[in-house]
Amino acid sequence: MAEPPIFDKLALIGIGLIGSSIARAAREFGAVREIAALDASAEVLARVRELAIADDASGDYAQALRGADLVVVCAPVGVAGAVAAQIAPFLEPGALVSDVGSVKGAVIAQMTPHLPETVHFIPAHPIAGTEFSGPDAGFATLFRNRWCILTPPEDAKAAALERLSAFWTRIGARVEIMSAEHHDRVLALTSHLPHLIAYNIVGTADDFGEETRSEVVKFSASGFRDFTRIAASDATMWRDIFLANREAVLDMLGRFNEDLTLLQRMIRTGDGQGLFDFFTRTRAIRRSIVEQGQDTAAPDFGRGGN
Repeated sequence: MAEPPIFDKLALIGIGLIGSSIARAAREFGAVREIAALDASAEVLARVRELAIADDASGDYAQALRGADLVVVCAPVGVAGAVAAQIAPFLEPGALVSDVGSVKGAVIAQMTPHLPETVHFIPAHPIAGTEFSGPDAGFATLFRNRWCILTPPEDAKAAALERLSAFWTRIGARVEIMSAEHHDRVLALTSHLPHLIAYNIVGTADDFGEETRSEVVKFSASGFRDFTRIAASDATMWRDIFLANREAVLDMLGRFNEDLTLLQRMIRTGDGQGLFDFFTRTRAIRRSIVEQGQDTAAPDFGRGGN
């Protein structure tokens, strides 16, 4: 016997990779009874209607938010405040409002002043994605066995937090709860810094002359190839993330530069044992990631699709 829906109506604000994946997953796993989609782009809404991943993609805010007991903002973090101000007049009393942004402190600061006291606001961050974007990029299993971090305010109602946790669990995620400040420091290291490094390395390759650059592309080994995959991520989203989480990113970048200087010194002085010990220590981190089911140790000469 199928489990009953957790929410009656889900309204998604922004239908890119994450928003469209939530819509598909919520429908496939019976997490909600009805889905409404809103997006700033008329073309995106037209495509959502063609894909039939929402029950309502009319673009009418009053209609989409009427009766919605779960509202998830899936827009870039830089416009979170503007989106909150736009949806605020139409939110139902008692509705649970959340988001999917990769930065939490800035999103909370932007959204909270606009949201009525009659709603429950619990920010969230599903740590899942690909380098693709748009409503066609989503798929229902994107969140399977991936972490979704919830950063509830201190006055969050336990029932609302439990309900949102149940929603993310239903669509495949593993839920973790932490403070917004802690989230932003952790993600600065595990997500934001790697993206910054990837953008920089691929940019360095682009700075070479045309002949050398074509050889870089032609003979890309797996390391450089994987950096290009990360660096192909949505430019608007990552611009906003770096600006919104600048303090934590700069702190982690400083630590990274210190370690990079140490490696430079080892190479310059021929410290083979130091390099070996460093690389051995970092391999243990990789093993832990595989053991926790966040990746596979299988050979992969080109990351697969969905």
